Amino acid sequence: MDIRESVGNHTHVSLLLAKHLFSNKSKDANIVFSPASIHPVLGLITAGSKGPTLDQLLTFLKSKTTEEINSLSSQLVTLVFGDGGSLGGPRLSFVNGVWVDQSLSLKPAFKEIVATAYKAAASHVDFQTKAVEVTKEVNLWAEKETSGLIKEILPSDSVDCSTRLIFANAVYFKGDWDQKFDASSTKDSDFFLLNGSSVQVPFMTSEERQYIRAFSSFKVLGLPYKQGEDKLKVGAFSIPKFKISFGFEASEVLKGLGLVLPFSGDGLTEMVDSPTGQDLYVSSIFHKSFIEVNEEGTEAAAATAGVVMLCSFVIEDELDFVADHPFLFVVREDTTGVLLFIGQIDNPLLG
Repeated sequence: MDIRESVGNHTHVSLLLAKHLFSNKSKDANIVFSPASIHPVLGLITAGSKGPTLDQLLTFLKSKTTEEINSLSSQLVTLVFGDGGSLGGPRLSFVNGVWVDQSLSLKPAFKEIVATAYKAAASHVDFQTKAVEVTKEVNLWAEKETSGLIKEILPSDSVDCSTRLIFANAVYFKGDWDQKFDASSTKDSDFFLLNGSSVQVPFMTSEERQYIRAFSSFKVLGLPYKQGEDKLKVGAFSIPKFKISFGFEASEVLKGLGLVLPFSGDGLTEMVDSPTGQDLYVSSIFHKSFIEVNEEGTEAAAATAGVVMLCSFVIEDELDFVADHPFLFVVREDTTGVLLFIGQIDNPLLG
């Protein structure tokens, strides 16, 4: 399977998660999450699974084999997540981490996958007597790898003496607009909420040509980071500034979508070289994301942690584009089409 087909499967899963999150959110809530951060954690769990659990994970991830998932992860690290900041492009970092209890050793095949496909080093820690310290270590790792934007990926009570492994990912993105907005032109205007009321929010405006496509019931705007052609002339053009944080227990969403076996205490037998491997299960997968969009560009970050425990879009006419009502947004890597972040803004004033 080539990378474009694999990315197509990745996008399918990403949009499935987005649909579930958006349809089950509370009213007037803003959402942002990073499917690119969740996928590697699921990939590592898949690589350590066998039997019905492995089959269910592969089906959910739209893959035929574990090797397809590992290959995608390896190619994304190399092709997509190479930091382009030094070349004048967006700064993008993508890091995986694995923590394993000091009493256990990873199976050689799994250790090889962790190191080669996911570029992660396995740290041996003492979960059994120092669970609080390990929690702090993982949270500090996430904070460092997201430039301080995600300060706590693991809740204080999520790791205890029965924890045996943690798989984590951190993504950081910072890109300047190809054509920055003039901050002196930013003015407050009405943003119309779903309930019919409105709030005053700061809108950024521009007279530059933009990437816009119009469909029968919606419009799509593309704001590139330091690249691109095929721009269209716009009439009225304004989009709101916003800054939001969002966190959720991804494991609960995954269960709601039918992925249940990894959380049931059976099938995670290919991770550690010990009889203990027969009794491992994923207790929780936590995810947090942050994004800020302003006149300069976009800064975003996400972290995901899975805790494994021992069982107990061509228009030539001038178009208006005024985002004065709830909208969806994505941050996408255009070389492959990988969706880095997906979100929904119901009220730009809500953080």
